[in-house]
Amino acid sequence: MTHLARKQAVLRRARRIVVKIGSSLLSADAGLDVARVRARVAEVAALGAGGREFILVTSGAVAAGRARLGLRERPKTIPQKQAAAAVGQIDLMAAYKECFEARGRHVAQILLTREDLSNRRRYLNAKHALAALLESKVVPIVNENDTVAVDEIKLGDNDTLSAAVAALVEADLLVILSDVDGLHTADPRRYPDAQPVPVVEASETQAERYAAASAGRLGTGGMATKVEAARKAAAAGIATIIADGRGADALGRVLDASVVSGTVVVPSADRLASRKHWIAFTLRPQGVLHLDAGAAAALRERGRSLLPSGVTIVEGAFGAGDCVRCVAPGGAEIARGLVNYSAGELRRIQGAHTRDIDTILGYKVSDEVIHRDDMVIT
Repeated sequence: MTHLARKQAVLRRARRIVVKIGSSLLSADAGLDVARVRARVAEVAALGAGGREFILVTSGAVAAGRARLGLRERPKTIPQKQAAAAVGQIDLMAAYKECFEARGRHVAQILLTREDLSNRRRYLNAKHALAALLESKVVPIVNENDTVAVDEIKLGDNDTLSAAVAALVEADLLVILSDVDGLHTADPRRYPDAQPVPVVEASETQAERYAAASAGRLGTGGMATKVEAARKAAAAGIATIIADGRGADALGRVLDASVVSGTVVVPSADRLASRKHWIAFTLRPQGVLHLDAGAAAALRERGRSLLPSGVTIVEGAFGAGDCVRCVAPGGAEIARGLVNYSAGELRRIQGAHTRDIDTILGYKVSDEVIHRDDMVIT
């Protein structure tokens, strides 16, 4: 299949699309560039008229706030970034609101943190709210809630956020617009003869090498974070296109089935269920369970649940229901899952037979430490 045919196959089913817009595409030296916002909005409004649904994941709040606060340099401390984001988010949303309303569309602001997506109830609340907005023909505009987010609850960058949102809304396509036209065999800024990579499989290790070769100055997330975001989206069965967003018709070229534009990251045939995708890519592990060779093989090769007899060491402080990593004797991670027992309880029953749990603890919550339905093989 040709590169163009691969793209056409991806676009054929792309009705619900998440578009991540990097800060370099919306800001200038003086802060937020409303003309650039207007250009992006014009494209989304025009392309949405054909029945497509768009969810925007936008950067630019810190840049807008920096200009409003009169800061000459990008804020370096977390409080400074939070203050700039708080001030700039108002200008950013006002620009989107004005530009979309000029084209007869309403917008909604959605601010998220890792905590919002890690808590299953809040995750589902966000999912239902976004579904209701799309049904009402409102354009959701998503950003990380930088005003309250610190390292412990940050998703890290808007590339990661865009992949999480794509899985959340069960999108057909994720588009990441940056200031480089996708992956290249070398950094196109330094090597004019660098060749573009039109299509790459998400599972290919070559994708990482292309990401390193294409590395550039791309906001808080470089090309490697874009490839990692594409892989997370691919685990949910969602294709990603990484493309140059600087042209007036940038998004139109991405969604034009007759044009090869950017890099299409194609998902594998396997698609993780929504709950397992949430476990694998949204939750932050709170501990580590070291397994013996037999338990590791049972999980990895036979799809079994994890029993206490297979646990040799328990690391961390976590409660029942938290996400933990499961590692093989050599230290390699083989799975992640939601535990049925706390760290203290597991230290008491590790290595024990299932029938002895009640005797050791005085009660038994479950035969399994992690049930296979709450586990993802990584």
